[in-house]
Amino acid sequence: MHIAVAGNIGSGKTTLTGMLAKHFGWEAMYESEENNPYLASFYEDMQRWSFNIQVYFLNSRFRQVIELRKKKKDVIQDRTIYEDAYIFAPNLHDMQLMPTRDFENYTSLFELMAQFLEYPDLLIYLKADIPTLVAQINKRGREYENTIRIDYLQHLNEKYEQWISNYPGKLLVIDVNTIKFAERAEDFGVVIEEINAELFGLFK
Repeated sequence: MHIAVAGNIGSGKTTLTGMLAKHFGWEAMYESEENNPYLASFYEDMQRWSFNIQVYFLNSRFRQVIELRKKKKDVIQDRTIYEDAYIFAPNLHDMQLMPTRDFENYTSLFELMAQFLEYPDLLIYLKADIPTLVAQINKRGREYENTIRIDYLQHLNEKYEQWISNYPGKLLVIDVNTIKFAERAEDFGVVIEEINAELFGLFK
Protein backbone atom coordinates (compact mmCIF):
# COMPACT_ATOMS: atom_id res chain seq x y z
CA MET A 1 0.00 0.00 0.00
CA HIS A 2 1.24 3.48 -0.90
CA ILE A 3 0.16 6.48 1.18
CA ALA A 4 1.42 9.98 0.36
CA VAL A 5 1.36 13.26 2.28
CA ALA A 6 1.10 16.44 0.20
CA GLY A 7 1.15 20.12 1.13
CA ASN A 8 2.93 23.43 0.86
CA ILE A 9 6.28 24.26 2.45
CA GLY A 10 5.81 24.29 6.23
CA SER A 11 2.44 22.49 6.23
CA GLY A 12 3.75 19.63 8.39
CA LYS A 13 4.28 16.86 5.82
CA THR A 14 7.46 15.44 7.33
CA THR A 15 6.07 15.55 10.88
CA LEU A 16 2.84 13.79 9.92
CA THR A 17 4.69 11.25 7.78
CA GLY A 18 6.80 10.26 10.79
CA MET A 19 3.84 10.13 13.18
CA LEU A 20 1.75 7.98 10.84
CA ALA A 21 4.66 5.67 10.04
CA LYS A 22 5.12 5.05 13.76
CA HIS A 23 1.41 4.59 14.47
CA PHE A 24 0.58 2.23 11.59
CA GLY A 25 3.97 0.54 11.24
CA TRP A 26 4.47 1.88 7.72
CA GLU A 27 7.88 2.53 6.19
CA ALA A 28 8.52 6.25 5.70
CA MET A 29 10.09 7.73 2.57
CA TYR A 30 11.19 11.32 3.11
CA GLU A 31 11.97 14.22 0.86
CA SER A 32 15.76 14.49 0.58
CA GLU A 33 16.56 18.01 1.80
CA GLU A 34 19.74 17.48 3.77
CA ASN A 35 21.63 16.21 0.72
CA ASN A 36 20.06 18.57 -1.81
CA PRO A 37 22.98 20.51 -3.39
CA TYR A 38 20.69 23.21 -4.83
CA LEU A 39 18.29 24.11 -2.02
CA ALA A 40 20.18 26.93 -0.29
CA SER A 41 21.27 28.41 -3.62
CA PHE A 42 17.70 28.24 -4.93
CA TYR A 43 16.25 30.28 -2.07
CA GLU A 44 18.99 32.87 -2.56
CA ASP A 45 18.45 33.16 -6.33
CA MET A 46 15.33 31.37 -7.54
CA GLN A 47 15.63 32.41 -11.17
CA ARG A 48 19.19 31.13 -11.50
CA TRP A 49 18.58 27.74 -9.88
CA SER A 50 14.91 26.98 -10.61
CA PHE A 51 15.49 24.49 -13.43
CA ASN A 52 18.35 22.74 -11.63
CA ILE A 53 16.40 22.19 -8.44
CA GLN A 54 13.25 21.00 -10.20
CA VAL A 55 15.17 18.44 -12.24
CA TYR A 56 16.91 17.31 -9.05
CA PHE A 57 13.55 16.81 -7.31
CA LEU A 58 12.07 15.08 -10.35
CA ASN A 59 14.99 12.67 -10.47
CA SER A 60 14.86 12.05 -6.72
CA ARG A 61 11.10 11.48 -6.69
CA PHE A 62 11.17 9.15 -9.70
CA ARG A 63 13.84 7.08 -7.98
CA GLN A 64 11.46 6.83 -5.02
CA VAL A 65 8.73 5.59 -7.37
CA ILE A 66 11.05 2.83 -8.64
CA GLU A 67 11.95 1.97 -5.05
CA LEU A 68 8.27 1.82 -4.08
CA ARG A 69 7.60 -0.71 -6.83
CA LYS A 70 10.27 -3.03 -5.44
CA LYS A 71 9.05 -2.92 -1.84
CA LYS A 72 6.60 -5.42 -0.41
CA LYS A 73 5.85 -3.17 2.59
CA ASP A 74 3.25 -0.48 3.23
CA VAL A 75 4.95 2.85 2.57
CA ILE A 76 4.10 6.46 3.43
CA GLN A 77 5.78 9.10 1.26
CA ASP A 78 6.62 12.70 2.17
CA ARG A 79 5.53 14.65 -0.95
CA THR A 80 4.82 13.23 -4.40
CA ILE A 81 6.27 13.59 -7.87
CA TYR A 82 2.97 15.16 -8.96
CA GLU A 83 3.55 18.17 -6.73
CA ASP A 84 6.84 18.90 -8.48
CA ALA A 85 5.27 18.63 -11.93
CA TYR A 86 1.87 20.24 -11.36
CA ILE A 87 2.65 22.81 -8.67
CA PHE A 88 6.28 23.80 -8.10
CA ALA A 89 7.58 23.89 -11.68
CA PRO A 90 4.47 25.63 -13.16
CA ASN A 91 4.53 28.11 -10.28
CA LEU A 92 8.14 29.05 -11.01
CA HIS A 93 7.28 29.47 -14.68
CA ASP A 94 4.19 31.58 -13.91
CA MET A 95 6.26 33.83 -11.63
CA GLN A 96 8.84 34.21 -14.43
CA LEU A 97 11.43 32.46 -12.31
CA MET A 98 11.86 29.64 -14.85
CA PRO A 99 12.33 30.40 -18.57
CA THR A 100 9.78 28.90 -20.96
CA ARG A 101 12.33 26.72 -22.75
CA ASP A 102 13.44 25.21 -19.41
CA PHE A 103 9.84 24.67 -18.33
CA GLU A 104 8.98 22.95 -21.62
CA ASN A 105 12.07 20.76 -21.30
CA TYR A 106 11.10 19.86 -17.73
CA THR A 107 7.49 19.14 -18.71
CA SER A 108 8.60 16.89 -21.56
CA LEU A 109 10.78 14.90 -19.15
CA PHE A 110 7.93 14.50 -16.66
CA GLU A 111 5.50 13.38 -19.37
CA LEU A 112 7.95 10.63 -20.30
CA MET A 113 8.13 9.51 -16.66
CA ALA A 114 4.35 9.80 -16.17
CA GLN A 115 3.78 6.70 -18.30
CA PHE A 116 5.20 4.64 -15.44
CA LEU A 117 3.35 6.36 -12.57
CA GLU A 118 0.35 5.30 -10.49
CA TYR A 119 -1.57 7.41 -7.99
CA PRO A 120 -1.13 6.57 -4.29
CA ASP A 121 -3.77 4.43 -2.58
CA LEU A 122 -4.48 7.51 -0.48
CA LEU A 123 -3.26 11.10 -0.77
CA ILE A 124 -3.38 13.13 2.45
CA TYR A 125 -3.41 16.86 1.65
CA LEU A 126 -2.41 19.27 4.43
CA LYS A 127 -4.31 22.48 3.79
CA ALA A 128 -2.76 25.57 5.42
CA ASP A 129 -3.11 29.32 5.06
CA ILE A 130 -0.09 31.63 4.81
CA PRO A 131 0.13 32.67 8.51
CA THR A 132 0.15 28.98 9.52
CA LEU A 133 2.87 28.17 6.98
CA VAL A 134 5.04 31.13 8.02
CA ALA A 135 4.67 30.30 11.72
CA GLN A 136 5.71 26.69 11.17
CA ILE A 137 8.60 27.64 8.87
CA ASN A 138 9.89 30.07 11.50
CA LYS A 139 9.41 27.48 14.25
CA ARG A 140 11.63 24.87 12.60
CA GLY A 141 14.36 27.46 12.03
CA ARG A 142 16.02 26.29 8.83
CA GLU A 143 18.42 29.07 7.84
CA TYR A 144 18.00 28.59 4.09
CA GLU A 145 14.22 29.10 4.44
CA ASN A 146 14.58 32.59 5.92
CA THR A 147 14.55 34.11 2.43
CA ILE A 148 11.34 32.41 1.20
CA ARG A 149 9.07 35.04 -0.29
CA ILE A 150 5.45 35.36 0.92
CA ASP A 151 4.20 35.75 -2.64
CA TYR A 152 5.98 32.51 -3.54
CA LEU A 153 4.11 30.65 -0.76
CA GLN A 154 0.83 32.29 -1.78
CA HIS A 155 1.21 31.26 -5.42
CA LEU A 156 2.05 27.72 -4.32
CA ASN A 157 -1.10 27.60 -2.19
CA GLU A 158 -3.18 28.64 -5.19
CA LYS A 159 -1.57 25.92 -7.31
CA TYR A 160 -2.21 23.33 -4.62
CA GLU A 161 -5.90 24.26 -4.40
CA GLN A 162 -6.26 23.99 -8.19
CA TRP A 163 -4.53 20.61 -8.25
CA ILE A 164 -6.46 19.18 -5.30
CA SER A 165 -9.82 20.30 -6.74
CA ASN A 166 -9.16 18.11 -9.79
CA TYR A 167 -7.25 15.26 -8.15
CA PRO A 168 -8.54 11.95 -9.59
CA GLY A 169 -7.36 9.58 -6.83
CA LYS A 170 -8.53 8.83 -3.29
CA LEU A 171 -8.06 11.98 -1.22
CA LEU A 172 -8.18 13.07 2.42
CA VAL A 173 -7.92 16.80 3.21
CA ILE A 174 -6.67 17.82 6.67
CA ASP A 175 -7.06 21.51 7.61
CA VAL A 176 -3.92 22.15 9.64
CA ASN A 177 -5.08 25.67 10.49
CA THR A 178 -7.40 24.04 13.03
CA ILE A 179 -6.20 20.43 13.36
CA LYS A 180 -2.90 20.65 15.27
CA PHE A 181 -1.92 16.98 15.10
CA ALA A 182 1.66 17.59 16.26
CA GLU A 183 0.55 19.50 19.37
CA ARG A 184 -2.71 17.88 20.46
CA ALA A 185 -3.15 14.12 20.85
CA GLU A 186 -6.91 14.42 20.28
CA ASP A 187 -6.29 16.09 16.91
CA PHE A 188 -3.92 13.33 15.88
CA GLY A 189 -6.67 10.91 16.88
CA VAL A 190 -9.03 12.68 14.45
CA VAL A 191 -6.49 12.22 11.65
CA ILE A 192 -6.15 8.50 12.49
CA GLU A 193 -9.93 8.04 12.41
CA GLU A 194 -10.18 9.78 9.04
CA ILE A 195 -7.42 7.61 7.58
CA ASN A 196 -9.02 4.43 8.92
CA ALA A 197 -12.30 5.47 7.36
CA GLU A 198 -10.72 6.12 3.96
CA LEU A 199 -8.52 3.02 3.86
CA PHE A 200 -10.52 0.44 5.77
CA GLY A 201 -14.06 1.81 5.93
CA LEU A 202 -13.93 2.14 9.72
CA PHE A 203 -15.95 4.71 11.70
CA LYS A 204 -17.57 6.19 8.63
